[in-house]
Amino acid sequence: MARYLDVHPDNPQKRAITQVVDLLRGGGLIAYPTDSCYALGCALGNKEGLERIKRIRKLDDNHHFTLMCRDFAQLGQFVHVGNAVFRAVKASTPGGYTFILPATKEVPRRMMHPKKKTVGARIPDHVVAQAILAELGEPMLSSTLLIPGQDEPMVQGWEIKEELDHVVDAVIDSGECGTVPTTVVDFSDDVAEIVRVGAGDVSRFE
Repeated sequence: MARYLDVHPDNPQKRAITQVVDLLRGGGLIAYPTDSCYALGCALGNKEGLERIKRIRKLDDNHHFTLMCRDFAQLGQFVHVGNAVFRAVKASTPGGYTFILPATKEVPRRMMHPKKKTVGARIPDHVVAQAILAELGEPMLSSTLLIPGQDEPMVQGWEIKEELDHVVDAVIDSGECGTVPTTVVDFSDDVAEIVRVGAGDVSRFE
């Protein structure tokens, strides 16, 4: 049964954030709010957590998982951001974008796209997500919480708890977040390719 944590959206309780991070470090899988919509997250080295996300979302090996990063400096440790894309990525973070970029050797191989050796990277503009990342001290392995067969992401914490009670270890509720997943921009070849139109304005990449 998943733990249900009610976290204040503007002033997250330190105790609750510590509980979430302890759970992540202990191999747990969480459902948590972001500035686009809810996401599933686990610690970067959590192999079983990644497999659990694949099972919940019915994903294949070609899916781009996302590194949820605290800031641009942290993002730069895990993906190669060439001079041509540096300014565009920097200007769009934090915010509702996921960027597909070449992974550095800091990224576990199982997270990378098997052929391209790329990974998604993003910096959320959400107080609770940022509090978790600050306490954790490293990126989270993350994926948008889109359940197969559902047209839209769930936005209510209690609804997610009901649906995923036996497949995640905690649900963090800080009120409604967005219903639109991030805009995904592929920069793996240094040229912007819009893979998914979502929360972030695409005009700057067209």
